[in-house]
Amino acid sequence: MIDKTPARGGLLVVGDVITDVVARHRGPLAARTDTAAVIRTLPGGAGANVACWAADAGCADVTLLARVGADAARWHERELLAAGVRPRLVVDPVEPTGTVICLVDGEAAAERTFLTSSGASLRLEPADFSERLLDGVARLHLSGYLLFAESSRALAETALAAARARGVPVSLDPASAGFLARFGTDRFLEFAGRLDVLLPSRDEACLLTGVSDWAEAAAELSGLGPVVVAKAGADGALVARAGVVSARVPAVPVRATDSTGAGDAFTGAFLAALVAGAPAEAAAERGCRAGARAVLRVGGRPPRPDDGGRAPRTR
Repeated sequence: MIDKTPARGGLLVVGDVITDVVARHRGPLAARTDTAAVIRTLPGGAGANVACWAADAGCADVTLLARVGADAARWHERELLAAGVRPRLVVDPVEPTGTVICLVDGEAAAERTFLTSSGASLRLEPADFSERLLDGVARLHLSGYLLFAESSRALAETALAAARARGVPVSLDPASAGFLARFGTDRFLEFAGRLDVLLPSRDEACLLTGVSDWAEAAAELSGLGPVVVAKAGADGALVARAGVVSARVPAVPVRATDSTGAGDAFTGAFLAALVAGAPAEAAAERGCRAGARAVLRVGGRPPRPDDGGRAPRTR
């Protein structure tokens, strides 16, 4: 059953819009020759995916602020509108839209490897943000990718300060363990201490704390101040508050096709539930159900009755 909980305000997501090239192959890649694959070009990006899943979960007022290139701006705008998201896309005059090549192994629990060209997505800057974007907003969500470039990090600081001045709760998903390691855990934790909700993956929680047990890692992170909701795919999720794990939420068992965007689906449904007034523990259950739906299909967005406008298969 799909939850369609009425919202009690708007959700503003600030993050990334990306063009995903998803290649599903079976077994290991063959060096120096061809590997058969099914390849599709789809709309993606962590921030955009979160916004679409929040709208799918019943949040009627979802706005996304992101930066794209002129090459794909209209396509991405149409896709967001069709998903029920109000796009606020800044067209970059220099860089093309970011692109991610997702290699999905159909024989390894649909695990994926990303090759990332950030393009315009991390060129957001403080001038792209207006405090008017917070009008009527119940929650602000930031994509963790914003922290990994100087200009978009400055924008994240601007948005966070504006939201806190208005009393709007702020959440963030760390986004990438690889980028996070290069950025530096101390720098990230300084930012995270000013958040209301932090949504790391199991690997990210362990990386940030140096603790191998993800429950202990989540509890330690929650001692910094934010409610921590740690996601672990087939192992479900857990919620930690003030240094203590308050809930363990089981995953919905499914046979995965593509795990791309499953964490974004969790976050979007989780945030929609928070906006509607649910506690974090109940919202995490909604998130697990959305994550289970996400892995049943290719790509990082929720299904739509009309998939018109999708880019065609490329092979």
